[in-house]
Order: sequence, then structure tokens, then C-alpha cells
Amino acid sequence: MARPAENHSTEPTQLLIDERRQHILSLIENEGRVLVGELSRELGISQITIRKDLEYLRSKGLLHRTHGGALRMQASALFDPSLQEKQQQHSQEKQRIAVAAAKMVEEEQCVILDSGTTTSAIAQELKKFSQLTVITNAVNIATDLASSDLEVILIGGSFRKNSFSLVGPLAEDVLQEMHADILFLGVDGFDTEVGLTTPNLLEARVNRAMVKASRRVVAVCDSTKFERRSLSRIVPPSAIHCVITDRDLPAETAESLRSQNIEVVLV
Repeated sequence: MARPAENHSTEPTQLLIDERRQHILSLIENEGRVLVGELSRELGISQITIRKDLEYLRSKGLLHRTHGGALRMQASALFDPSLQEKQQQHSQEKQRIAVAAAKMVEEEQCVILDSGTTTSAIAQELKKFSQLTVITNAVNIATDLASSDLEVILIGGSFRKNSFSLVGPLAEDVLQEMHADILFLGVDGFDTEVGLTTPNLLEARVNRAMVKASRRVVAVCDSTKFERRSLSRIVPPSAIHCVITDRDLPAETAESLRSQNIEVVLV
């Protein structure tokens, strides 16, 4: 009678493992990442077990393993989520990044903001100023700042519905005539070897023109954007002066950035 009991006891255990791994995948899909420590506390199991689960899921090509956790696998280099989709992701991190970015700005400066949800959060923080000039290719940012005291320059170009941005030769030509104190650049991917990338070729060209027009370039992105590559490179890491990101950035990534003389601000 003992043997059937043994057979039945293994099935719930295996089911529990499958359910746990599916739960981890669901969290990554919704949040973009998971951390070993947080999963261990939430599920009430050891960090060693969590690491084994993550390694198993990595071996199946279902996630990207990082120090201390895992990231969602990017669908492809062409993956280009809409502005509305991005607004649902990492809102708290973006808000902290925005506050830190605003502290780098002084009255009477000229600031460039590219399109994106992180730069939209920065625009909200810049409303506290009274004597700024803001140059942007983001229609939603220009509209949002219309009620402020800031001078807003919206460059021309072709409208990209996916990102609410203006791109193309006209946008690039206008930026060639501009000179700004600081650029806040949000990106889809930041590979410490390749540089900053975006899935849209036209967007990359406009972003590159923004970098050339700015005295100081600050990349603003949450930690899930690192070690990811999209289709088109904007600039190499050497073109970036500073990165503002959240504290979940892997230590080795932060060290790689600092070794390239890039200031790293963790919030």
C-alpha cells in the first residue's frame, strides 16, 4: 500500500514546480524583470531554488538571465511597443529618474527631450522652472508643456503615431541649427559594448542629431533596457556623459559604464 502513496506524492510536487515557473514568466511579462530576492520572499522558497528555476527557463530561451534576477526576452530587434504600452511599465522607476534628471537642470538653460515615457515624466518635473527653453520632437511633450511658463520649440518632421514623435530629414535639418546645454535621451536598448539603440531607423537619426546638438548627453532608462539591442544604433557609449537609471542595475553593468567614463546615477 505504501508504493501508490509514493507515486501520488511526486505529481503535486512536479505540478508545483511548473506553476511556480509559469508564475515567474507571468511576472516577467508584466514587469519586464524579476529579482531573485523578491521571488524568494514572495514564494517562500530558497534563493538557490529560484536560481535553478531561472536557469531552467533561460535554457528554454524564455528569459534573459542577469546578475540577481532575469529580464524579459526581447521579441526581436524590430520590437517597437507603442507609447501607451510603455506608459504601463516601470512607472515608479521613471518618476524617480525624472526627479533626478530635473536636478541636473538650471534656470535659463536649453534642454532637449526626445520622445518617450521617461522623457515625458521629465517634462512634468521641468514645469517647476520658469526660464527654460525646451526643444523636443515629441508632440505630446510639447502639448503638455504648453500650459507652462517654458519656451517650447517643437521641431518639424513626419509624425510617427507609435511614439508621437516627429522624424525625418526636416527634423534632422532643424536640429543641425540648434545648440542645447543638455539632452535627456530615452532609449529602447543600451548595450555597454554597442551603445544606445532603437527599433526605428528614422528615430535613430533624429536622436543622433540631438546628441550632436547638445553639450551634455544624459541617457535616461530603467535597468531593464540594459544589455538589450534594437535594430538601429543611435550612438556608441563614448557619446554618453551620464546615465540615470534605477538601483536594480546589475553591478557589473554599472562598472562597465564607469570604466568608459560614464557617470552612473542610481535612483
